[in-house]
Amino acid sequence: AQPFPAAAEARAPASAPASSTATATAQAQAAGAGPRWVPWAVAIAVLAIIVVIVLWQRQHTRHVAAATTTPGPPPVTMIAVLPLENLTGDAQQDYFSDGLTEELIAQLGDVDPKGLSVIARTSVMRYKHTHTPVDEIGRALGAQYILEGSVRRDADNVRVTAQLVRASDQAHVWARQYDRKLASVLALQGEIAAAIADELHSTLGEHTAPAAPAAEPAPPPGSYATYDLYLQGRYYWNQRSLAGFSKALDLFQQSIAQDPRYAPAYAGLADTYAMLSNYGFAVPTETMPKAKAAAVRALGLDPQLAAAHNALAVIAEDYDYDWRTAEKEFQRAIELNPNYATAHQWYADCLAYEGHFAQALAESDHARSLDPLSPIVAADRAVILDYARQYDRAIQAFQAVLAMDPRLARGRLIIQAYVAAGRPAEALGYLQTWRALQPGPWIWANEAYIRGRMGQRAGAEAAIRKMDDANRPPKEDPLPMRALAYAGVADTDKLLATLEAAWNERSNLATTLKVDPVYDFLRNDPRFIDLMHRAGLQ
Repeated sequence: AQPFPAAAEARAPASAPASSTATATAQAQAAGAGPRWVPWAVAIAVLAIIVVIVLWQRQHTRHVAAATTTPGPPPVTMIAVLPLENLTGDAQQDYFSDGLTEELIAQLGDVDPKGLSVIARTSVMRYKHTHTPVDEIGRALGAQYILEGSVRRDADNVRVTAQLVRASDQAHVWARQYDRKLASVLALQGEIAAAIADELHSTLGEHTAPAAPAAEPAPPPGSYATYDLYLQGRYYWNQRSLAGFSKALDLFQQSIAQDPRYAPAYAGLADTYAMLSNYGFAVPTETMPKAKAAAVRALGLDPQLAAAHNALAVIAEDYDYDWRTAEKEFQRAIELNPNYATAHQWYADCLAYEGHFAQALAESDHARSLDPLSPIVAADRAVILDYARQYDRAIQAFQAVLAMDPRLARGRLIIQAYVAAGRPAEALGYLQTWRALQPGPWIWANEAYIRGRMGQRAGAEAAIRKMDDANRPPKEDPLPMRALAYAGVADTDKLLATLEAAWNERSNLATTLKVDPVYDFLRNDPRFIDLMHRAGLQ
């Protein structure tokens, strides 16, 4: 093909053959035809064209330069507050240094989120009693600065040292020492934390600034025991296990008994009741109303408490199927505390359930930047990738999660990602590993799903019988396990009956109907479509 000659021929006048045109041109040149100003006119026209081109190029260059040099939003500085070292020689005094660490993280979290973000406590606590180099910690956490220090106290006095270190070259930016009388532990922690926060605002420059204060500051806990019980409750809650939730429930209730007006303990109670339901350890109709009552009580005591808004959001999502309220409450929680990793994490889940995968992954990435070593945050991101049909990426993400915590229940979903990716044999291999590590009825549910998708109907049905036998008396919510098993053998009637039961019990199993690949073979069934509509997902 020769497009350019063809185009030239198409533009030539039809009434003037090429040969006659050439002859006429030659004769004119020989006779000196045409006025003498024609060459000058041509030259001026060419010169004008050149000038226009040059001017256009200069103007274009200016626009490009302006576009590339226009300052964008200021970079976000990430800081990690390492657990302050207890130098008292008494391990029982760890509560004081740990509490001051928590208070520092909370105070720094009040900085303008456009300038400074603070790594969550669950990630930094991994470095307690370790001697990991600062540059290595910075790389692992994605932090440019590390705040480290120590606490020494006696009966009446306390000395806190703090130093800010740049992670890239381990250079000490500043160091301070604070000596105070030990009149009030909580007042002292707040005072020192505020002083260090002010130092950071000054040191890190124009990109950080204190956030606008709340209309009414939250009341502090009545005693350190109240606060310490709350912190212990959050520690166990983050384990995401039945034993952990049970322990957290007891600790939050003890914290409330110490101080019935301490709002964060009620928010912790709400989160625990909600997760007991969501993880299949309790009946939703029994625990979710308790969760809502605790969240409402927390907001009655402190309307600005992000954790309470976050709890209300997950209740609206997983129990009420009220997606608009859930989104509004998640957004309010993030507005109140942009550094609250759990709010970004759960909002990402909400967006994913509605099918907004790009937004969901962006929120999930934000949560991971704030809490980079949290297995549950990483696991939720892997689940979102699975729902988005990015199976290979999901499998890689699940593998990283299981390397951090092989027992994490959320990590089990790697099996479904393997099956969806057309790799059921590898899924079966993972299951055999877990059989000895964590035996239970869910093992048989997953085996039924895998073998059913492999076409091994007899083996799948045998696994379903073993699943039912292993779950008597009820140890876990049977509905999610039965739904998975019936999906494996493509038993449409039994699966839809199970999902209908989940709807009647207000189970969070209904929240994934729109996006979970497990249900793809039901997409055109009118009964399934109706169920999705009732769950607000259609």
